Amino acid sequence: MHTQTTSTNQTHRIATQTLDVPPRLLLGPGPSNAHPRVLAAVGMRQLSHLDPAFIGIMNETQELLRYAWQTDNEMTLAISGTGSAAMETAVANIVERGDVILVAVMGYFGERLVEMASRHGGDVRIIEKPWGEVFEQGEIYDAVKEHRPAVLMMVHAETSTGALQPMAGIGAICREFDCLLLTDCVTSLGAAPMLVDDWQVDVAYSCSQKGLSCPPGASPVTFGPRAMEKINGRRHKVDTWYLDTTLLRSYWLGDVRGYHHTMSSNMTYALREGLRLVAEEGLEARWARHRATAELLWDGMAELGLTCHVVNPEHRIPSLTTVSVPEGVDARAVAGRLLRDYNIEVAGGFSKLAGKVWRVGLMGYNSRPENVLILLAALKELLD
Repeated sequence: MHTQTTSTNQTHRIATQTLDVPPRLLLGPGPSNAHPRVLAAVGMRQLSHLDPAFIGIMNETQELLRYAWQTDNEMTLAISGTGSAAMETAVANIVERGDVILVAVMGYFGERLVEMASRHGGDVRIIEKPWGEVFEQGEIYDAVKEHRPAVLMMVHAETSTGALQPMAGIGAICREFDCLLLTDCVTSLGAAPMLVDDWQVDVAYSCSQKGLSCPPGASPVTFGPRAMEKINGRRHKVDTWYLDTTLLRSYWLGDVRGYHHTMSSNMTYALREGLRLVAEEGLEARWARHRATAELLWDGMAELGLTCHVVNPEHRIPSLTTVSVPEGVDARAVAGRLLRDYNIEVAGGFSKLAGKVWRVGLMGYNSRPENVLILLAALKELLD
């Protein structure tokens, strides 16, 4: 009997060592260092995505998300993917072809909303502010009155600029003109006040790797009753199968769960533990901690002769500060030396702020005074 042998290509059969990850202090715009309890949770044994024990974990995760969002929204869940997947879930479900969509752009992630809404067929209109500034309510009112959009899209915490958009009162404007309000909370959830129900936000999304102290991979999204009414009344199916909430709800809601996709049990464990930490600390205390740590950084930067790009402290994100790069200083070189010599990661600006700012994140578990002091000491050595 002839046995045929197959010759395999050995080119990519490399010899590797046991994984050894550098001990970075992640003080950029995300990811942040995960909390030790979260890392312990993510390493627990797997469960099937339809195991009754896992369904119970999903239910607890949803309830804790409602606390973090300050909402009673039934359709509150975690998307299998990073914050950009949650962003696309929000946009794809709420935008139908031909809808007038108004995007208030004050940085890069507002521009990304424009791109996503356009790809999903929206008739996109734009209002803009300089990078580092925020919108006044009167500007929002006038724009909504003029364009009469189906959806107003805004970034709460603009990661590219460090600006925190005041949201109270904007939901009421949207309701006056029968418009939905969609809000990007990727850098604010768990770090700054975000009151979905009180502020009348109809759709919001975030991520796991910033204020919630988790690895990236399971990203929160919440849809209010007005948003679900629009989704349920769509003329056409949502143009993405994987992120379609009309399919996802059969997996996330109800007594009997239907298969949609294989949710990562381990990432859900991590998110649940991160949210447990939020609940144990309490939102008010957590928001105050992030603010106090940010103010310690701002004061320390001032002592080094450095200034914040966002001038008004009330409009600065407490978990993400943009620091103006002094004249004559190479922003990339300083960030490179922080990483190489001190194992500290900060990020530079990009697009309109390339080379002009450093972006310093103090998020979740990393929002602690000792991290501020370590960074300031390193910067003092590098900038002297």
